[in-house]
Amino acid sequence: MPGAPSPPLSPCINTGNPVFAAFKPSRIISWSPEEGNSLSELWIRQASLARKVGAEFIGTLILMFAGIAAAIVNQKSQGSLTQLGVAATTGLAAMVVILSTGHISGAHVNPGVTIAFAALNHLPWRQVPVYVGAQIVASICASFALKVIFDPFMGGGVTVPAGNCLQAFALEFIISFNLMFVVTAVATDSRAVGELAGIAVGATVTINILISGESSGASMNPVRSLGPAIATNNYTAIWVYLTAPILGALCGAGAYSAVKLPDQGESEERPRSFRRS
Repeated sequence: MPGAPSPPLSPCINTGNPVFAAFKPSRIISWSPEEGNSLSELWIRQASLARKVGAEFIGTLILMFAGIAAAIVNQKSQGSLTQLGVAATTGLAAMVVILSTGHISGAHVNPGVTIAFAALNHLPWRQVPVYVGAQIVASICASFALKVIFDPFMGGGVTVPAGNCLQAFALEFIISFNLMFVVTAVATDSRAVGELAGIAVGATVTINILISGESSGASMNPVRSLGPAIATNNYTAIWVYLTAPILGALCGAGAYSAVKLPDQGESEERPRSFRRS
C-alpha cells in the first residue's frame, strides 16, 4: 500500500547494535505504477548501497593494513613485536573498524562473514558480490602499499602453514568458527551485549591469533591471505585459507542460530545481560 509504514523488525534482530544496523530490511523496489515507485527512489537505494560498499572497502583496508603490517614489522624486527603484539594490533584494528563503520555497512571486512550472514537471510544475496569485491580490492591495495613500504620484508605478512595443510585447515576452520559464533551472537541476538560488539569481536580475533598464529598464520579471512599472496606471488596452500574460513564461518553462524534462545515475552524470566533496560 502506498505510504504504508514498514512492518516492525523481528525482536530477534538486534537493531540497536551497530554491527547489524546495515541489515535492516527494506521494501523491494517495483516498477509498478500503483506502488508509486520512481527512478529517484531507485537512485537513493543505489546510493545507499554505494556508501555501504565504500565503508566496507575502507574498513577492510584499515584492518588488512594493520594486521599485515604487524606481522611484517614483527619479522623485520626479528620478533621484537612478539606474537602478543601482532594479536593485540589486529584485535584492536578489528574493534576500531567495527565501531567506526559497523553502523554503515555492518563491518563484515571478511567474505566468510558476508556469506554466512547471507546464508542466515540477514543480508540479500544480491549484495554479496559487491561486498566481497570491495573486500578483495581493499586487501590487494593494502598488500601492495605494504610491499612498497616494507620491501623486501613483505614475506612476513603471508600466511603459510608451519606444519601440514590438514593441520592448518583444521586450525583455520576452528578459529573461524569461534569468530563467527561471536559475531552472530552480538550482531543478531537482541539479548547479547550489542553495545560491546567491537570489544567482543576484537578480543576473539586476539585470542585466535595467540592460539594459531604460529601454526597457520591465523588468517580467519580469505582476503587476509589472498592480498599478500598476490603481492608476493606466493600461493603456498592458498586453498586452505580460501576454504576453511568460509566453512568455519558458515558452521559458526549455524551453531549460534541452533543454540539461540527462542523469543520470549517481556514478562518471562530471561538471562541477565549487561545491556541497560
